[in-house]
Amino acid sequence: MTRANLIRQILRIGFLCIVASFVLGPLLATVLGGFKSNEEIQTSALSLPAVWRTDIYADILADPGFWRYLGNSLVISVATVALTLLIGAAAAYVFAQIRFFGSRMLFSYLSLGLMFPFATAILPLFVQVRDLGLLDTYWAVILPQTAFGLSLAILLFRTFFGELPKELFEAAYVEGCGYVRFFWQFTLPLSTPILATVGVFVFVQSWNNFLLPLVVLNSREAFTWPLGMMQYRGEYAVEWNRTLAFVTLTILPAVVFFVAAQKYIVAGLTGGAVKG
Repeated sequence: MTRANLIRQILRIGFLCIVASFVLGPLLATVLGGFKSNEEIQTSALSLPAVWRTDIYADILADPGFWRYLGNSLVISVATVALTLLIGAAAAYVFAQIRFFGSRMLFSYLSLGLMFPFATAILPLFVQVRDLGLLDTYWAVILPQTAFGLSLAILLFRTFFGELPKELFEAAYVEGCGYVRFFWQFTLPLSTPILATVGVFVFVQSWNNFLLPLVVLNSREAFTWPLGMMQYRGEYAVEWNRTLAFVTLTILPAVVFFVAAQKYIVAGLTGGAVKG
């Protein structure tokens, strides 16, 4: 390795370390905050605890409300992912494999959903959910999240499906395989990377959603974990150590899910980048 290449390598590693510090710094402060007192958090947020307090994490894990919030979030997130993958993959398959009048216009219309932030539709969304009688139910969160996640899902699915070999469908069609059967038996099994990619994006977005559950959920029994954090807000102060411990425990499923599917995410995002 030449001296110039060595310098470039050192600069590259240094830059990555700086970026990693910006990402891991807040996460480390959140984890450590659960072992500190409120006074210590305010004076030294990034330092190690003077006295490691494990009672805060133990109290949260022993609280039935924590598991209820976690279970509600899990049900809503899994259902949102399942519906988004099923509807998004089916719609994208039609756009990628079937040519019909107005297909490009319809695809462009569906892609417009990427341009509108979720918060801009919160008021009409609340009215629609109320009129359907879905307030304070899981479906009040699942259905809107699925609708807003379809634009990205269809876009990613269509790009990936468009790169699948045309010869495979032609050979299956000669053998009497129709569009529906080809979708279930060939397209989906070959699309594991993009399914994992979209699934992780949708799951993390649903898991961390705060605004929609806040608007459409009223009873504490239906609260998701972001709403569960509000129980640590007192009348005059916030129990930051309990809040940070609660956040640490509740983001673990999303982090584990993301790490487990990391290789599929990379494969899914790069699957349609090069036409082979």
